[in-house]
This record gives sequence, C-alpha cells and structure tokens, in this order.
Amino acid sequence: MAELVLELAETVAGVGVKTSYGERIDIGGATVVPVALGYYGFGAGSGSGDRAASDLHGQGSGGGGGGISIPLGAYVGRGGDVRFEPNLIGLLLVATPLVWVTGKALKAVIRALKH
Repeated sequence: MAELVLELAETVAGVGVKTSYGERIDIGGATVVPVALGYYGFGAGSGSGDRAASDLHGQGSGGGGGGISIPLGAYVGRGGDVRFEPNLIGLLLVATPLVWVTGKALKAVIRALKH
C-alpha cells in the first residue's frame, strides 16, 4: 500500500504547475492563460490488532486521496499588454478562510494587549 501512495505522490508532483496554469488559448486576437489554485492529498494506512479470527485475523489496510482546483482568473494578453482578470467567486473562496484566520489572530492579539 505504501508503494501505491509513493507512486501517486510522484505522479502528482509533476502536475502542480499544470494544475495552477492551464494551456495557453488564443481567442479573437487575445492570448488567455487560465490560473487556478490546486491542492491534492493522499494517505494510506494499515493496522493489526487482537481481533477475532473471523475478522481477517485483525489485519486491515486502506487508502484514499482527493483534490480540489479553484479557478482564480486568467492572464489575458492583447497587443503586447498582459493583465490578470480575476474570477471574483474563486477569489472569494480563497480569501474567506484567510480573512477569518486574520480576524481570529487580531482578536487574540487585542485580548492579550488588554490584559
């Protein structure tokens, strides 16, 4: 099982940039490069214990994985000018946890300064 996880990790390691930046597309005189935030995770485990003989002798193993890709926007090039055009929904999805954590941290700092 561990070999499978290592093989998956090696495969995904080379995918990072391909996940973050899509293939260049030419549309109506403009060049567009999509940008996304990608995250992958994999895990596996095995165990044994003092279980009944009818329970596969107390041995087991398992594994799983998953990933997410949030489109953040695209770099758009026209006539030598390149600019980033954001996907507002994607940016909100990424910014919301950051704002929440920042708020919690500020609350803790303010409380510490009061005492």
